[in-house]
Amino acid sequence: MRWPPELGETPDPQGAYPRLSDAQLQALAPHGERRRIRQDEILYAEGLPCTEFFAILAGEVATVEGFGTDDQVIGVHGAGRFLGELNVLTGQVSFVTGVVAKDGEVLAVPAGALRRLVAGDLALGDLILRAYLIRRTMLIGLGAGFRIIGSRFSADSRRLREFAARNRLPHRWIDLEQDEEAERFLRSMSVTPQETPVVIWRGETVLRNPSNAELARAIGLSAPQVQETRCDLLVIGAGPAGLAAAVYGASEGLTTMVLDDVATGGQAGTSSRIENYLGFPSGISGGELAERAAIQAGKFGARFHVPTQACGLHLNAGDHIVTVGEGGTIRTRTLIIATGVRYRRLDVGNLERFEPTSIYYAATMFEAQMCERDPIVVVGGGNSAGQAALFLARYAARVRLLVREDALSRNMSRYLAVEIERHPRIQIMLNTEVRELMGEEKLAAVVAENNVTGERSTIEARAMFIFIGAEPYTAWLADEIALDPRGYILTGADATRSGKEGTPDFVGRPFPLETSRAGVFAAGDVRSGSVKRVAAAVGEGAMAVRLVHDYLQAGE
Repeated sequence: MRWPPELGETPDPQGAYPRLSDAQLQALAPHGERRRIRQDEILYAEGLPCTEFFAILAGEVATVEGFGTDDQVIGVHGAGRFLGELNVLTGQVSFVTGVVAKDGEVLAVPAGALRRLVAGDLALGDLILRAYLIRRTMLIGLGAGFRIIGSRFSADSRRLREFAARNRLPHRWIDLEQDEEAERFLRSMSVTPQETPVVIWRGETVLRNPSNAELARAIGLSAPQVQETRCDLLVIGAGPAGLAAAVYGASEGLTTMVLDDVATGGQAGTSSRIENYLGFPSGISGGELAERAAIQAGKFGARFHVPTQACGLHLNAGDHIVTVGEGGTIRTRTLIIATGVRYRRLDVGNLERFEPTSIYYAATMFEAQMCERDPIVVVGGGNSAGQAALFLARYAARVRLLVREDALSRNMSRYLAVEIERHPRIQIMLNTEVRELMGEEKLAAVVAENNVTGERSTIEARAMFIFIGAEPYTAWLADEIALDPRGYILTGADATRSGKEGTPDFVGRPFPLETSRAGVFAAGDVRSGSVKRVAAAVGEGAMAVRLVHDYLQAGE
């Protein structure tokens, strides 16, 4: 491409492009090689893994989206800056291309060596990780990456968009209902309506109505491809408890695998901001917390497989055998179940009719964009509902918070309740329950009833967000381990009292987080009696790994 002479280095108001100090460059030098670069040389390409970390010593390098077709320059970087974003650490493919704009020199460090350096050098690691997190957010905001083309009324379109959003994958949504050119393009490619949505990657039709797993493989998220895999510790669920277990398991020498059927972060990952997590006085988004934890676990050697769904559990020759969605099996010496909970659905007659287009159980940027400048309803009186209402109020035309109880502070943290009560764009409706949903293809209004007076009112709403409690994700366990009447996993003394066959009966067993099956532990929200807080889940994940070691030593 042609580089205009006035092209200069991109400003850095967000801190996305810090410069490496001389000391940091010296620390990197023994692990890489100095390399001359020439104008128009490609250092890494969109759609391919980035296997090297590049620090610019001289010259300039541009990051370009759609290189060779649209040539959209995102940024230009000179001496002292470094290239790449989260994909360098996670192994995902590149979402942009790095092209040399002016002759110079770079220090090229293999990605594996960089991950080890990030783990050992706190200052360097924090600098790179912070910059990479900001850059990923910028790419998402710019709509870089792959394209999802489909109908806003399609359940599969929403599935793919949610998967991309939950995994923080840069992409752009193109609505066939509004973009006639996109519809003509699909017809020219002989794409039938039944084959939509379509994923476009690097200017080509890559996938027609793909599964989440197919999309994941296309952009470098790994899922088990072998018929049988073996490990010391298998963690099922990548929420706070599962991520903590992965960090401590891998860092303490156990070959550790982590499965999740949607994305890392669990329900916490859908939170726009966690205000009361220790060590983050200004709060942290669930997505960023999950990304940081996954990178931390990965640097110790934990292997993540997302999306991969656990479908069954049984015992064979002393090992725990977990079957996964695509027909494979994983054999493990120990197992930590951290599958968490799924939000409960509202008991209203025509809910399923509107779920593909207008009903949501999370409040992330994806959902905010879906309802921007629309009137919405949030149902629930707990912290999740409160956090969602505050976040969505930045984007929606107005927010009505429907609470069944007679006081907002009944089930919500006081600091959160006060903030909501003061917000000018949130209307609180106490003693209120949803009775009916109205609309054609999309939600138009909600009929609500005051549960004290019986008075009904019709509330205009284009979307409804439901946060009314949760149910444990344990159906896949069938009758293999003991559960309480609500489906949560029994552990410790409660597992002993269950009388479930196979429960360890040795002195001191089962361990506090051990289930009715020896060597299988539960942590986080899925465990009966757990404290439903992020910090508590993290603590249980770490504690479960300590108990895994005790179990393995007892068996030696």
